[in-house]
Amino acid sequence: MTSIREMLERIELETLVPRAARSAETRGRDRAEPEDDLRPSYQRDRDRIIHCKAFRRLKHKTQVFLAPEGDHYRTRLTHVLEVTQIARTIAKSLRLNEVLTEAIGLGHDLGHSAFGHAGEAALNKLVRGGFDHYRQSVRVVEKLENLNLTIEVRDGILKHSKGEKGELLRRRPKARALTLEGDIVRISDIIAYVNHDIDDGIRAGIVSEKDIPKDVRARLGRTGSARIDTMVRDVIDATLSNGYESIAMSADVLEALEALRTYMFENMYLTPTVRGEFEKAQKILAALFEYVVAHPSEFFPESDEPVERLAIDFIAGMTDRYALNLYAKLFLPRPWAD
Repeated sequence: MTSIREMLERIELETLVPRAARSAETRGRDRAEPEDDLRPSYQRDRDRIIHCKAFRRLKHKTQVFLAPEGDHYRTRLTHVLEVTQIARTIAKSLRLNEVLTEAIGLGHDLGHSAFGHAGEAALNKLVRGGFDHYRQSVRVVEKLENLNLTIEVRDGILKHSKGEKGELLRRRPKARALTLEGDIVRISDIIAYVNHDIDDGIRAGIVSEKDIPKDVRARLGRTGSARIDTMVRDVIDATLSNGYESIAMSADVLEALEALRTYMFENMYLTPTVRGEFEKAQKILAALFEYVVAHPSEFFPESDEPVERLAIDFIAGMTDRYALNLYAKLFLPRPWAD
């Protein structure tokens, strides 16, 4: 008797384009597991990510504005959901594997530290060999949460990040994700964050819509939703035009997106207002790291792992409010009451 999983795998075989990643053809997991009779492999990965503790903590981790108290600022969790929504739209329109795309999108930032990129920069200075949230995200799913995900999902998580000056679309085939679905998440990440960060920046009074360069607004759109629509459609059209050779963008839209990212770094991410808060956050994490390394028995059972590695895992897993509360407990005087 055919199982529901086998039926879903057959639907993938019959409906997805040849370049799509198919669940039944996964490169596998580190540890072999019996197949599920309901869910294909990438669906199981998606479900494991949603149910893990690291995913739940994203709701209290910084996107841009640290420990936001306003109800409408993005957090790392809402960022992940926006990235995933954009990526699914692109994947579905291209008849690629939407579920694989969703799994990568939901898992791509699991290793982000408290205080977002400010925290990442702080940890990068503290640990031998540096710290990158994308490598930490893979460590979360492989070791800390022990999710035993497929190779395709872990590879997409590892290769999603761009940084300030990284290529938006990798030119060298060997540098790309193993799947087109992984590269969809990479471009969807920046489509999401440049637009929702503008929205948050406007809410905070740091930037305004009219300050965005006129040529960028003319090419991409005069609202966040218009810009997302322009870029999503362009990725779909450019990828269809090159016969699925790679996930692509037209030259003029890619140039406008690069200009928009540059504008955001110069006028928001690196401004004294935002950078000043970043520096405070970095001092907090540096102090916590030094204390935890000096007093490991207060935080960890005995382990074969180096203390510095345990400390990084602990601090990277913190939410903003946990880090602030622990810092206050360790370093600020306790108020006395009658």
